[in-house]
Amino acid sequence: MARRSMKEEILGAGVELFLERGFNAAGVKDITDRAGVPKGSFYNHFESKEALAAVALERYGESRRMSLLGDRTIAPVERIRRHFEFLRDELAEFTGGCLYGNFGAEVVDHSEPLRLRVKGGLDVWSTVLAEAIADGQAAGEIRAALDPQQTARFLTSAWEGTILKVRSDKTGDAFDDFFAITFDALLT
Repeated sequence: MARRSMKEEILGAGVELFLERGFNAAGVKDITDRAGVPKGSFYNHFESKEALAAVALERYGESRRMSLLGDRTIAPVERIRRHFEFLRDELAEFTGGCLYGNFGAEVVDHSEPLRLRVKGGLDVWSTVLAEAIADGQAAGEIRAALDPQQTARFLTSAWEGTILKVRSDKTGDAFDDFFAITFDALLT
């Protein structure tokens, strides 16, 4: 099997380390060591760690399976549930969190380019989720009184808070709470 490009190796290592350690604790040398490439090669592909982080956020957003939320072959509430189940199942051993949430807590007050990337990623997520909610309302699965955009923003915020609770408690109890409130009370 062919090896990924050096840029892809650096990017993959960056995403991993940003999730494991955060932006500030993941140094360029740590990233290139993880990627198995010389440190000098980093700057052939990225002008700074911040530039790498911007691309990492974009790549991370692409991996969130947003397309599942728009799959009209699946009932709307079921696709919303499957989306959040996918996100839940990705958090192995209650570590890592969400790159949007992690960067939102760590760097958005210090980097305008990264703040805009985090905001953009969360906005895309909320928009796609709002469309699924509106589909659920049209199908009679979700209460018509809910504003889809507002509900989507609430759910993404609640999800980020759920991840923090899960990580601090080292149990899945907050996931259980999120799913119970979301699917047994809010979206019914």
